[in-house]
Amino acid sequence: MYAIIETGGKQYRVAPGDEIRVETLPGEVNSPVEFSRVLTVAKDSGEVLAGPDAASARVKGTITATGRTKKVTVFKFKRKKQYKRTIGHRQNYTQVKISEVVL
Repeated sequence: MYAIIETGGKQYRVAPGDEIRVETLPGEVNSPVEFSRVLTVAKDSGEVLAGPDAASARVKGTITATGRTKKVTVFKFKRKKQYKRTIGHRQNYTQVKISEVVL
């Protein structure tokens, strides 16, 4: 069984036992988290629930870690104008271990 959830403006395909990195969620490490925005649920029998059928589904998990990704360097340059800018960005994330998909 797997589900497609939406969190942080992105969609993820999750199954029990998976670990995913999502946008920062409130909560401490080892605290439970529940995703209520479930778009699709696929059962082991091959049946797919979507739309209003999957609206009551929930995905439960546990926060396993929080942190920041590697730095991405952004370099802006305009030739002949002596314009150069270098900036960096590190995105925050929350790592979640999916425990179950509840219908």
